[in-house]
Amino acid sequence: MKMKGKPSRSKTSKTSQSKLANKKHNRLAKQGKLKKRKKKDKDQQSQNEDKLQHKNSGKLQSQVKNDSEEEDQLNPEDVEFYGTPGQTSFVSAAQKRLSNGMNGEKIVSKRKRTYSESGEIYEQEPRKLFAGESRKNMKDLLPIKTKKGIIPQMIEEPNGETSSDIIERDTIINQEPKPLPQLSNIQLLIQRKHNLKERKKKIALLASDVIENPEENMKKLRELRLMLEECESDAYITVKKLVMLSLMEIFKDIIPGYRIRLLTEKEKEQKMKKETKALQDFEQGLLMNYKGYLEVLEKYCTGKINEQSNRQRRHGVKHIHIPEDASQVIAELAVRCMCEMLSNHPHFNYRNNIIAVLVPLMNKHNTEISDMVCQTSSKVFREDKSGEVSLEIVRLINKMVKVRDFRVQRKVLDTFLALKIKEIDTSEDLEENKKKKREFMSRRERKKRKKMANLEHELLETKATEDKKKKVKLHTEIIGAVFLIYFKVLKGYRKSTLLPSVLEGLAKFSHLINIDFFDDLYKVFNELIESEDLTYRESLHVILTAFTILSGQGSALNIDPLKFYTHMYNTLLQVHAGCSSNDLPLVIDCIDCMMNRRKRLISQQRILSYTKRLATLSLQQMPNGTIAFLGLIRNFMLTYKYLDFLFDNDSQGSGIYLPELPEPEHCHAHNTMLWELSSLKSHYHPAIKKYAVHLGKMAPVSGEGQLPLQYKKPPRDLYNEFSTEIHVFNPPVAEKSTFKHKSKKMKMFMQEDISDMVVQVLSSIPD
Repeated sequence: MKMKGKPSRSKTSKTSQSKLANKKHNRLAKQGKLKKRKKKDKDQQSQNEDKLQHKNSGKLQSQVKNDSEEEDQLNPEDVEFYGTPGQTSFVSAAQKRLSNGMNGEKIVSKRKRTYSESGEIYEQEPRKLFAGESRKNMKDLLPIKTKKGIIPQMIEEPNGETSSDIIERDTIINQEPKPLPQLSNIQLLIQRKHNLKERKKKIALLASDVIENPEENMKKLRELRLMLEECESDAYITVKKLVMLSLMEIFKDIIPGYRIRLLTEKEKEQKMKKETKALQDFEQGLLMNYKGYLEVLEKYCTGKINEQSNRQRRHGVKHIHIPEDASQVIAELAVRCMCEMLSNHPHFNYRNNIIAVLVPLMNKHNTEISDMVCQTSSKVFREDKSGEVSLEIVRLINKMVKVRDFRVQRKVLDTFLALKIKEIDTSEDLEENKKKKREFMSRRERKKRKKMANLEHELLETKATEDKKKKVKLHTEIIGAVFLIYFKVLKGYRKSTLLPSVLEGLAKFSHLINIDFFDDLYKVFNELIESEDLTYRESLHVILTAFTILSGQGSALNIDPLKFYTHMYNTLLQVHAGCSSNDLPLVIDCIDCMMNRRKRLISQQRILSYTKRLATLSLQQMPNGTIAFLGLIRNFMLTYKYLDFLFDNDSQGSGIYLPELPEPEHCHAHNTMLWELSSLKSHYHPAIKKYAVHLGKMAPVSGEGQLPLQYKKPPRDLYNEFSTEIHVFNPPVAEKSTFKHKSKKMKMFMQEDISDMVVQVLSSIPD
């Protein structure tokens, strides 16, 4: 029977001796019984080295003899080529080597090279550069061979010219110049028009192809961009303008609604789908061309293009200098293009570079450029919802104002008025509270809270909505930078031209001022009013800021605003239908903030005097200003019932009304009447007539004499609704009834000549 399992080895099979030896060696190594090999003695090694050196000494002497023989047989062309000044001479190196050998110095033995005929030709040819090196304006020298490798040698050509450039220049100089055809002025003009027409066709074709299919026509976009730098044609300035405007419109259309991220080297090497690769190539090509376009615009904006041309002309490079008039026009056009890029695509790449170029131009003496940049900044402030772009612009403006020691134009700070900020973060110890909460949280709770925060962030991204916390944080930083400029102007630059803009800005953002600054601000405002150096508009801004603070966070402060009421009472008479009519909205806001928001804190005499002053002002305003003041008087009548004193003929108490007295508390306004309403009842504007009749009947809420529903609006809305900016009355005024004047005969005059002259003059005047 055959046994199952592994077959037993036959006794005749033998294991090889090498395997047995390896097994024994491994077993001894594991047991630690393996004997270590003895190292050779150092003396024996030194003896071997001396023997080798003695053997090579004979070879060295023979090599020196051969080198000396070859030195006598050197090619004269090699001597001239390798013996140029400023270079390491091959012949001198050989002589130095021989002299060192004869003096007994140690010479490293080298293998003697054998040169063939082709090798000699190779030695005379210039060496090739290694990877990553630039050979512009460089001449090759012999490389140096060391133990670590080959070290290339190059030297810079004089004046930045290579040998080939020198040969071409010599041949051009030796050639006889060809005579140019002489053309008349008319022929030159015709030729220019023809060249310009061809250029326009080319620009139109390239632009249409790029807009039609930008993914496949990136090369044409590059070709169109390179036309900005050419200056060979006679109409190159016009071509530059057309190309700049064309590229501006192209980029406005093809720029995507997201920010393109630059690819890393690892991402470029990765394999991807064909569609993904095409999209990435389009994005990288678009970004490269956009960057080149912005670089050219920056040169034109800052005037560096002429500096570059002058520098190139000194080095012998051909470049056409742009005239000053043309350079100014091109600079204005370049600024316009950059402003359009910023206002239309503030989210795209190189936004910071555009802002860094445009912000210094806000204070430029060229009014067209400065106005253009200021208007663009205001537009960006109004349309920016997140606040990122606004924060970058405000920071650069803050830096520019500090560097120039607040010597900037007023319109630079007027751009801050376009900021739409209604809410900021007023909590100061927010970070400390977070640290305290973390101390009482366990490790598991922290992990859970972190996961929930990441989940909420992802949910916000899916909703495509703005993060409210981030928005409030950015707005807080913006307001901090703006107030920093405002407070520095109030502190040390009160007589500068920036003060009106600062006061106007404080009046707008007064509800965002921290309560810690209120005392200092009121001291500054009192000093400004007492100095009497302010204009009526500046004083109105100071009053509006002060009362906005008092009606908001500062309502708990114990501050007496009597000086502000007195100053406002005297300032009202300077507002009329002439040059100051545009300041009526500011007056309406001041009256509303002073009277309506502080109802319980105003005395009776103050209300009566202000009501009489507003009725007097209503006689010298435009229709919209008159009806706005009548609206304020109606609000006073509905709020304060004691205004019926102004409709009674009998005097109340002692004294007569003194309108010229500067103190509203002591002018005895209770002893006067609103006789202005009877004059306004015969006004040419129908709305004013109805309002005057309504107020003459003590402003009834219902019944006879009540106000129509269309006129029951706030005073500011009435002012805007009945505005006459378009030079049309709303509603239209009824036309006058026409009637014919009857001619009357002059019956008697003292002299006949006078009667004839009067008749002649009257007959010449049309009816």
